[in-house]
Amino acid sequence: MPNEMNNILTLENDAAVETQKSKEDLIWHEITNAYRTRRILTGMLGGIEKLEGGATITIVYYKNFRVVIPITEMMINLIEDETHNYGELSLRQNKIVNTMLGCEINFIIKGLDSKERSIVASRKDAMLKKRQIFYFDQDSSGTPKVYPDRVVQARVISVAEKVVRAEIFGVETSIPAKDLSFDWLGDARERFHVGDHILVRIQEVKAEDPEHISVRADVKSVEGDTSKANLALCKVQGKYAGTVEDIHNGTVFVRLQIGVNAIAHTCYDSRTVGKKDDVSFVVTHIDSERNVALGIITRIIRQNL
Repeated sequence: MPNEMNNILTLENDAAVETQKSKEDLIWHEITNAYRTRRILTGMLGGIEKLEGGATITIVYYKNFRVVIPITEMMINLIEDETHNYGELSLRQNKIVNTMLGCEINFIIKGLDSKERSIVASRKDAMLKKRQIFYFDQDSSGTPKVYPDRVVQARVISVAEKVVRAEIFGVETSIPAKDLSFDWLGDARERFHVGDHILVRIQEVKAEDPEHISVRADVKSVEGDTSKANLALCKVQGKYAGTVEDIHNGTVFVRLQIGVNAIAHTCYDSRTVGKKDDVSFVVTHIDSERNVALGIITRIIRQNL
């Protein structure tokens, strides 16, 4: 009797049928080649596990194959000195990896078990290799691929209220809220998400060797600044709708719907104003140097409860 899989009658004459096993065999062949050539692969960080001996591993998924990366190979570097008291290093590393769940990461395979089809890899090796390629290898003009003022694509690997952490070709950097947008940005988590690909402008690169690189970048200069043009449309004694983006030391930061950043020190509404409240704002002064409108919140239109 002929092989059952070779005798399937397909909708298209003589077309081959791909089974789950044949697909997995093809991917495993690709993985084996990547292991032999030390090619950089990309997967999704999908889990964190603690082994019986106490060691922590991260789980990356590459085309449905489970890849194990020890946390020591994740290149979570923390400064350890008197001014940076992180407590137990492993706990701090675990917290950081937790915020990275769902992000894309690169890795190089360190070991394979063909029988069990298990994979062990290193993110650190991949990052160091990418650093060499993008920050040290030069083109015919003697310029590396990443340099100040160049716009590049970056991966968002972690997002907090006031900061986005991005990986730029093997180098992680933190971008504070003030460098994310010209708009008031009360919570970066509303605009940026783990796994996003974003465009950033390189502001500074300090590179001694692949182990010691720091990069400073921003997002807002890529997006462009429309605040001056919008501010020109704003009139003193004009009343505008806006949303409270942040409150700090009694100062209320409002983003007006006409695209203007505004600051209020006074609220005439008897209710206490809070973040994300929709408000009515009267302009009393325009600060052209800071590109902001100053004024008073006259009423809370809708309170974010």
